[in-house]
Amino acid sequence: MKVILLKDVPKLGKKGELHEVSDGFGRNYLLMRGLAMVATDGKIRAIDKEKADRSAHEARELQQARELAEALRSKPLEVAARSGEGGRLFGSITSSDLAEALKAQHGLDFDRRLIKLENPLKTLGEHRFTLKLHPKVKAELLVCVKES
Repeated sequence: MKVILLKDVPKLGKKGELHEVSDGFGRNYLLMRGLAMVATDGKIRAIDKEKADRSAHEARELQQARELAEALRSKPLEVAARSGEGGRLFGSITSSDLAEALKAQHGLDFDRRLIKLENPLKTLGEHRFTLKLHPKVKAELLVCVKES
């Protein structure tokens, strides 16, 4: 019996996959629990079309993330902070501060968890940080910390 999985099934496969299973397992377990549906030609074509649409959508998202990374690399981010002797800041610049600066300067709303800083920024000058735009795209950006 050929079935299309509606949910992930341990030791069998993931949602949307086509599998050949024994009649008893398919009828008594998969179909009864709503984990799969019987695979007909029309349903197989619909699943294939959905996979093609999904892969095209993912390719567009990847391309947009790469373009956004290039645009962000061209303009350094500027953050103003108060500092004391030797250019040391009162406090530090964290990923939350960088997320706010990205929103204010570029109009982009990123979660602070997508911003990777090795350590909080505690001095004036130029520093680098990593922004995760897509699972396959990470942009290394420049931030200029200036005296306010």
